[in-house]
Amino acid sequence: MPEPSASNSDAGNASIETRSYQQEMLEESLRRNIIIAMDTGSGKTHVAVLRLKHESERESRKLSWFLAPTVALCNQQYEIIKAALPVSVGLISGKLAPDQWKDAQLWKSVLSTHAVMVSTPQVLLDALRHGYIVLGVDIQLIVFDEAHHAVENDPYNRIMTEFYHTLPPREPGVIHRQNRPMILGLTASPIFGGNVDKAFQMIEKNLDSIIVSPRRHRSELEGFVHRPVFKHVIYNQPDENNPPFSTNLAALTYISSNLDIENDPYIQSLRFDLSKAAIGSPEYLRIDQKLSKTIATEGTFTHKGLRDFQRTATEIMYDLGVWAADWFVWAVLEQAKQAARSDHVMPTWQSREKAYLLDIINNIMCTPVSYLPDDVIDEQSDKVTALIQCLLNEKEDAEKQNETFSGLVFVQRRDVVLALAELLKHHPVTKADFQVAPLLGASDSSHRHAFLDITRKFVKQSQENTLIDFKLGDKNLIISTSVAEEGIDVQACGCVIRWDLPPNMASWAQSRGRARKKRSTFIMMFENGSSIQENVNKWEILEKEMVARYLDPSRNACVGDDGGIDDDDMPPFRVESTGALLTLQSAIPHLNHFCAVMPHRGHFVYQPLYDLDPPDYPIGWHSFNNRPGSNPYTGPWSSTVTLPRVLAQDLRIFRTERIYPTKVSAYRHAAFETYLRLYRKGLLSDNLLPLVDEDEEVEELKKEVEKRTSMVNVSLQMDPWCPDPLTTVEDGSEVWFVSKLTVGNLPSLHMLTRRQAPLWTSSDEVKLHHPSLNTLCVLLEPVCTVEASDERVAEAQEYTRMLFWSINGSRMNWNDLDFVYLFLRPTEDSSSQWDQRRAWLQSLLLARNASVDSQASIKAPALEFGQDFHYPDDIGVVCNGTASSKPYDFVQWRWDSLDEEEEAKVLEQYSRFTDVQIIYPLIEVRPFHPRTNFLLPRPSVPPSPPASLLLLPQYASIPLLSKSETHYAFLLPSVIRALSLHLTVDSLRSNLFTDRSVLSMIPNTLLITAMCAPVSSEPENYQRLETLGDTVLKLVVCVQLLAQYPLWPEGYLTKRKDHAVSNVRLANENMTRKLYSWIIRDRLIGKKWKPLYVSQQAASLKDASPEPETANVKKIESERSMDSGQSTDIVMGSPDSPEQDKDKDGEKKKEKEKKKKKKKNLQQLSTKVLADVVESLIGAAYVHGDLAFGYECAKFFKLNLEHWLPLPERISQVLQRSDATLVSMPEGASLPRQLENVQNIIQYTFIRPLLLLEALTHPSCQDDHGTISYERMEFLGDAVLDMVVTNFLFHAQGKDGRPKNYSPGHIFLRKSAMVNAHILAFVCLRSTTGIKAIMPKAYAANSRGEEEFSTSKTQRYRGEQKIVPEEEQHDVHLFKCLLHSSPRILEDQDLTYHRFLKREPEITQALDSVEGSMFPWAALTRIQAPKFFSDMIESILGAVYLDSGGNLDSVREVMRSLGLYQILERMVLEDVDVLHPVSRLAMWAGKQLPESKVIKYDYKKEKGRISCGILVDDVQLEGSRVDDVYSGKATQEEVRLAAAEAALSLLRLRDVGVSYEQLKKKKVKQTTEKGNLQVEVTAMQL
Repeated sequence: MPEPSASNSDAGNASIETRSYQQEMLEESLRRNIIIAMDTGSGKTHVAVLRLKHESERESRKLSWFLAPTVALCNQQYEIIKAALPVSVGLISGKLAPDQWKDAQLWKSVLSTHAVMVSTPQVLLDALRHGYIVLGVDIQLIVFDEAHHAVENDPYNRIMTEFYHTLPPREPGVIHRQNRPMILGLTASPIFGGNVDKAFQMIEKNLDSIIVSPRRHRSELEGFVHRPVFKHVIYNQPDENNPPFSTNLAALTYISSNLDIENDPYIQSLRFDLSKAAIGSPEYLRIDQKLSKTIATEGTFTHKGLRDFQRTATEIMYDLGVWAADWFVWAVLEQAKQAARSDHVMPTWQSREKAYLLDIINNIMCTPVSYLPDDVIDEQSDKVTALIQCLLNEKEDAEKQNETFSGLVFVQRRDVVLALAELLKHHPVTKADFQVAPLLGASDSSHRHAFLDITRKFVKQSQENTLIDFKLGDKNLIISTSVAEEGIDVQACGCVIRWDLPPNMASWAQSRGRARKKRSTFIMMFENGSSIQENVNKWEILEKEMVARYLDPSRNACVGDDGGIDDDDMPPFRVESTGALLTLQSAIPHLNHFCAVMPHRGHFVYQPLYDLDPPDYPIGWHSFNNRPGSNPYTGPWSSTVTLPRVLAQDLRIFRTERIYPTKVSAYRHAAFETYLRLYRKGLLSDNLLPLVDEDEEVEELKKEVEKRTSMVNVSLQMDPWCPDPLTTVEDGSEVWFVSKLTVGNLPSLHMLTRRQAPLWTSSDEVKLHHPSLNTLCVLLEPVCTVEASDERVAEAQEYTRMLFWSINGSRMNWNDLDFVYLFLRPTEDSSSQWDQRRAWLQSLLLARNASVDSQASIKAPALEFGQDFHYPDDIGVVCNGTASSKPYDFVQWRWDSLDEEEEAKVLEQYSRFTDVQIIYPLIEVRPFHPRTNFLLPRPSVPPSPPASLLLLPQYASIPLLSKSETHYAFLLPSVIRALSLHLTVDSLRSNLFTDRSVLSMIPNTLLITAMCAPVSSEPENYQRLETLGDTVLKLVVCVQLLAQYPLWPEGYLTKRKDHAVSNVRLANENMTRKLYSWIIRDRLIGKKWKPLYVSQQAASLKDASPEPETANVKKIESERSMDSGQSTDIVMGSPDSPEQDKDKDGEKKKEKEKKKKKKKNLQQLSTKVLADVVESLIGAAYVHGDLAFGYECAKFFKLNLEHWLPLPERISQVLQRSDATLVSMPEGASLPRQLENVQNIIQYTFIRPLLLLEALTHPSCQDDHGTISYERMEFLGDAVLDMVVTNFLFHAQGKDGRPKNYSPGHIFLRKSAMVNAHILAFVCLRSTTGIKAIMPKAYAANSRGEEEFSTSKTQRYRGEQKIVPEEEQHDVHLFKCLLHSSPRILEDQDLTYHRFLKREPEITQALDSVEGSMFPWAALTRIQAPKFFSDMIESILGAVYLDSGGNLDSVREVMRSLGLYQILERMVLEDVDVLHPVSRLAMWAGKQLPESKVIKYDYKKEKGRISCGILVDDVQLEGSRVDDVYSGKATQEEVRLAAAEAALSLLRLRDVGVSYEQLKKKKVKQTTEKGNLQVEVTAMQL
């Protein structure tokens, strides 16, 4: 019989054959639910793999789930299954995916893309509890590895109890909506304890399975399983009369036994917190109990840690010997010193704890151990001696059998593993023959806090690498904790030794199973005289009995009764729509998670607080001189849960009745009822998760925002010249609308369009900017309508061609007359003189037998024209040639003779002709002005007039246009462009907005700006309005959400707001309403302009896709689905027959042509453009009608918000709730005096002071004033502040009173300077008010008889002093009015204020004085103000906005009282440079020639300080390094900014005039020497 592999990994080897007993177990598992009980190494995993393979081939809709109790075991089994199965296998565990239980998309992708999943049981349990996975729908098979764990509250058992047993049993022929999955368990020892019947009943009932083992092929199984030879070793305990003595342990014991817990910083902080808390308040009682319990148990970090350390070292001394104890004490102390001095070792340790601990351990007189052989051996324990002798014997026996020795020693305690491994590595008897390595469980020690967790740093090699070395033979002896007992794939050992005896039968069987070689030994170490041998005998008997039971063919699964109902087995709560389940066991972790995921401030961690009734200790127990024992009370109990203050009062606190027999039960019921209330109040999703985690659409949208520049196909911009279908006459013929067009003082024209043109008056401000005619006002007045058959239409077509041909003829077709717009001179304005000239040309052409219907009919030969009409000077245009030649502006007829130079120049110009003669008069002309788009304003400095040139009349032609007609020929393209813009927005208004909507009142000028994309090159595009609209939208949505969800904390509101205003949401609203059709994205290019023809329109409409918009809406949705991991349906077509190939080829060609045509009529737009246009419309509405119109426009787009209400109504709802809170307050309740002080500071008196109270309440505040903390108010205040600042910058004017018209980039820069946390904190710190107080002062007469202030005791005793009450002024700072209960905030307020005092003069000069020209970014940052300073300003502004009924003027006045508005005004009036230093430096580097520079920030930390220097192309800029005392990330940001400012000064980029606009331009090279570095500096003209 072949030797089987000892490794479980062989189950995944494709070459291994399935053994008969494995096939027997597979067939049994297909028949019913079973638990396979076979020894370690017998191939249980291979059976599971075969079963998984069978399920993956049989069922495609459901997946199989393999569960293993540890992360390491999951990784191992995953690799085995993945290697063996040709299907997708997934792995997920709490370590690999800590966020799994709050990510619905993960589970959707799991169900759709995997056939097998491997995970720890808690992962599956959480997914089931939240309804992401439905056990009876999604899973067909569950494999429980190490199935004996499925007892009590283990996740294995919770999965079965909460979800499996609630499903109907499987019945042949009966199909249920949900079916129980099949169960397969794997174990080597299916029982705990000593009663086989009870153990079998428990495990089989819990897993709904029967324990089985191979029966038919039992002999084959026994041939593959090698039971080790059992041995034992006897050792003696140390002599009680002569105990070992460790000098290092004695030093540790002396110091730790003389510690006073009252000196511990944790006890001191609790006493300080207790002194600050209001007596009798929940916070006072909570701190009191915590203090008493900590003193009673001495449970501080340091005291408990040193006590555990001493106890562990003592156990090591007795177990291993003196040297091991000395080494352990010395090594731990050295590691502790390193951890206490470093922020990177054990980062969870608090700084005060580290300082206190370091002070203690520095006083422990500890010496390093000696590694001399005699010192290592000296006073070693008899147990070590016995172990070493046993190892030597086993190694000798193995070598006699010509085998290499491999051993595994199981030790119970982690610290003993480390000490024993260290001892054996250096023991003179073992160090040469044994390569020793410790093996501990995998753990992330960075999240651990206990003192002895530092010993994990002793292990330098990972678990995985240790096992690899053992397999390769580089290590032959592993000292391990129980981590190697269960499942971990350790190479088969020849020798397994139990240093500590197994605690139960399962541990005994598991560790024994590690000895799997043919000739192996299992050795247990017994203390001389112990009775443990009796337990081993019992276990052997139990094992035989157990095997006999599951080999009994007549035995059925144990059913048994359920026993009594446990106190905590109350009915769970299930959400029917998702199947999510809330149980008593899951309530506490769920509630912890709910609080933890709320966005929290740095000074307060959100967590539920549990209070017990009655408390464990009498109130004040910690202060008693004679402290009695803890409360002997044994129940019943009640519990109170208090949630963070961000929640409303009726959701924050929940109390249970005093009916629960245990404390744990009381806690669980309180958490259960609290979480259930949160769900019923709408703060949890149907998956029983916080909305900040769960909102599936938000997560998808966030992914879309990351690719916000993604492109979508949309139909082309709407054609404003298409006829209105409602204006056709009865016979179907078209109607032309006639309007009178007047441009400046030019003669009027009639304009004919197929769509009703608007009325333009002087107030519409449609203006053209001509270089010589100056600014021309364009008027348009509807006159009448004519039918297409009217002769005036044909006349207008001829006249229109004549006007356009003279200038644009090279881009026109002479025979095309079907213009979409026509022009005609009014009959009364016809010019007889030019009509005569045109008639003369007609006669001339007839006389020459030339066509009168050609381009020659409008261009007269210049020579004949001059001769016949006596060289008139009213000519408008001259062409250098008769065909499509360049037009020139006529200057004069030149009669003067040419000089030689002029004559040579003229002849050179006509060198292409032969026999050129100069005929007088010549025609002097000059090029027309280069401007072609007259809608653009003229430049401030007009260009120089072009030079004139001379044309020979015989080679020139004169278009028969008057000067006014020539002007029209140039101006009409701009007029047509302006009219097309107006017609476009008229169409938008009539099609998208109804007449009843206030949005239809928005004037065309604003709508045009709002709809013009930057690519249109119009004078104004949507970007400025979009910037304004973005802010308006934010405020409107914030007010809606604040009122609509009164119970939602700020984190929920922020997520919902981000969802509503995200670019993808706005783009979808755009697509849904086909708003993109009116986005103006074509542009007027005068030099390429040509008139539009009806025939072009018809072709465009014919080729257009019927409904491209619908396709694109679907495209955005499908992109979202693909990005979120959702699968898409693939439709498979039937095979084509050979006869169909030709037809298919033809169809493909037609399809390609169709796609080409469709592509011509589609255009790509980014989702950002689509979103921006929505925001620009909101901005236009706001500019026209303030927030009322802005609200209406936002409401029009819905934004996935329901129940829109006007802002006044929403604000009224919030105020009503505030009034209700005030009414519910107890009689006589007074408001804190801080409110009056704040009202004096901001110079605003609140109608509803509770709003201000809420705005001043920090989450840490424990005093219950009936309000929540300020986060919701700060959420609103942030939007209000943005609105005020952005509105001011949008409408900003300079000192001259002219609008600044800041670009969006400039608005962003200035707004960022005004609303950032640094400037708001500065304003908060400097805001004060004075309080008058009366204090008595003593005065006495001096030698001159004058009264002066006196402190003389003698005068006081003699009664010579006069006491006079005097008035004093005390300053009250705004930041000190914050209501909180946090010592850390007090400390931060004090430190921040002192930093503020240092920086205030510099900052004030930059912000307020005339000399300040640069915004003080670095100085503001160096204040290092925590966020609660800026939060106060924003929350106060939010409260003012609500209290004033939404009056932004009131907010502005408060900002003025705080000095914030003056900073904003000065920033604009004085053009303060607000560009951030880091941005300024980066822009400079990016614009250097010949190539950009690379800027790097070089940080150095040493001796408690941090410095930063600027590297330019990896070379430090001399003089740029700045340093400071390191106190965290804030200091790093400080020195970064300071270094950037130093570099700017060195590079002369801080000089006045080196502005944002200049930095954006390319630079002229100029070098300056700075040490060893040459840098290119901008040459600026200042």
